[in-house]
Amino acid sequence: MSAKKQYVFPEECRYTESDEWVRVDSEGVRIGITDYAQNALSDIVFVELPEVGSQLETGQPFGVVESVKAVSDLIAPLSGEVVAVNGGLEDHPEWVNEDPHERGWIVLIRPEEVGVVDSLLTPEQYRKHVAERSKS
Repeated sequence: MSAKKQYVFPEECRYTESDEWVRVDSEGVRIGITDYAQNALSDIVFVELPEVGSQLETGQPFGVVESVKAVSDLIAPLSGEVVAVNGGLEDHPEWVNEDPHERGWIVLIRPEEVGVVDSLLTPEQYRKHVAERSKS
């Protein structure tokens, strides 16, 4: 039996139960999928990105991540305008697997209300959420 996988959940990020991470930086709010999610999906082969200028609505799909195992919707953790997308993912979707919290980020948004980030899961809360799901 293999050792239990140790996932990386950066302390500067907040998380959703649908496995997206959110990080506030000088440019806005960056969003991607978590280390846990990329591991569960396995080899990512395609990322469908929203258009710059489009509006994300909290709880609504804004794109798709496709792997050799599954297709998964990306769910917006907060509302806001897309100001940038990680265009490098078109040619290098594997970046999401290799470096989900840095090179594998998906969108940058200008949030309607940045304070909403504080209502998302802390790294410790998300770690517990993952542990509960991993028991099954």
